[in-house]
Amino acid sequence: MTRTALRAARLFDGTTCTDDPLVLVEGGRVAEVRHGRDAVVPDDARLVDLPGATLLPGLVDTHVHLSFDAGPDPVGALAGRDDAALLEAMARAAAEQLRAGVTTVRDLGDRDYSVLALRERGGLLPTIVAAGPPITSAGGHCHFLGGAAEGVSGVRAAVRAHAERGVDVIKVMASGGMLTEGTDISATQFSAGALRVAVEEAHRHGLPITAHAHALSAVRDAVAARVDGIEHCSCIEGDRVVLPPDLADTLVARRIAIGTTAGLRPVPGMAPPPMLARLLPDLLAAHSALIRAGAVVVAGTDAGIAPPKPHGVLPYGLAQLVDQGMTPLEALRSGTSTAAQVCGLADRKGRVVPGHDADLLAVAGDPARDITALLRPVAVLVAGEVVAGAVTQGVAS
Repeated sequence: MTRTALRAARLFDGTTCTDDPLVLVEGGRVAEVRHGRDAVVPDDARLVDLPGATLLPGLVDTHVHLSFDAGPDPVGALAGRDDAALLEAMARAAAEQLRAGVTTVRDLGDRDYSVLALRERGGLLPTIVAAGPPITSAGGHCHFLGGAAEGVSGVRAAVRAHAERGVDVIKVMASGGMLTEGTDISATQFSAGALRVAVEEAHRHGLPITAHAHALSAVRDAVAARVDGIEHCSCIEGDRVVLPPDLADTLVARRIAIGTTAGLRPVPGMAPPPMLARLLPDLLAAHSALIRAGAVVVAGTDAGIAPPKPHGVLPYGLAQLVDQGMTPLEALRSGTSTAAQVCGLADRKGRVVPGHDADLLAVAGDPARDITALLRPVAVLVAGEVVAGAVTQGVAS
C-alpha cells in the first residue's frame, strides 16, 4: 500500500502548534507525525510538499443545511426541486464545503431524510452527520421539511422514527425561527414536558439531541430537559437579549455545546433583517460572555440559509469567534477538535494524530496568529487524497 508524506512549514494538530511537520498517511488515516526539517520521507511514500503552509485537521461545521442553496429564497428554491434535483443541489453544496476545507458537516435539517439518501449515494463528500428533518410543531419552524409532531406522544414517536431511519443526531425546534413565516422567535414551540420526552427518547436510542432555541424561555426549557446542545442560544425575551447569570453558569457547568451561528461572508448591498440588526449587538455580547466564562462554543454556521451564509462559510465563522474574544488558537480548536467532539466523532476527526482520519487542510500563512489564513486554502485532503488545491507531488527518492 502506497503511503503519503505531507511536509509543511507548520502543523496545528487540533490542540497545539509545531513547526516543520512530516505527516505520514496510510490507508486513509494518519500513521505517524514526525518533526524537524531533517525528517526523512520514506522511500515508498508519495510526497505532498506544502512549502510555507500550515497543515491542520479538516474543519468541522456543526450546523449546516445542505438542502438549502444559500440563494435569496432558499425555501422557495427547495420547494421547486424534486428529489433528484435536490440530491444534485446537495452534492454541489457538499463540494463547496470541501473546497473551503470543511471535511465534516453536521446537517441539522433536510427535507424528508435527503441527507441520508445523499450519503448512501456516495461520491466525493465531506463526512456527514445527519439529523434528518428537524422535529417541529405543526406549522412550526421548518415544518415544510417534514418533521412536524404534536404533543408528547407525537414527539416521542417522531424521535423513534428518526432513530429507526438511521440518523446520527436529533434536532428539535424549541422556538420559532426567522426562516419560517408565522412563527415567533421569542416564543416556545413545545411544552417543557415534550422537550424532556424528546431528550429521554433520543438518549434511549443512544443519540445526542440539540435544540434550536432563540427564545429565552426555549433555552431555559431545553437546558432543563438536559439537551446536549443548543443552536443559536439567542436568549430573546420580548424585544431584547437577556442572558441571566444562573443560565450562563448552567450552560458552562453542564458543558452544553452552544452553536452560535457565527460566520457571514460579506455580500455587497445586503443588510441583515431589521429585527436581527437591532438584536445583533446584544446577541454578540451575550455569546462573548459565554466564551469568557468557558462555555463549549462552536461556530455552527447555519450554512445554506442565505447569501451571506454560503456552504463553506466556516472560516468566516471562526474569524468571528476571534472577534468575540477567542484567541486564534482557541478558535482553531473550536472548529476542529471541539467541533468533532460535539459531532460525536472525536475518536477519528478533528486531530492530526496517529489513527485519526487523514482529512486535512493546508492554508497559506499561520492561522494560529492570523485566523484569516483559513480563507486561503492551499490543499484539501479527504482520507489522504487531495480533493482540492494545487500541490507539488512526487515519489521520494
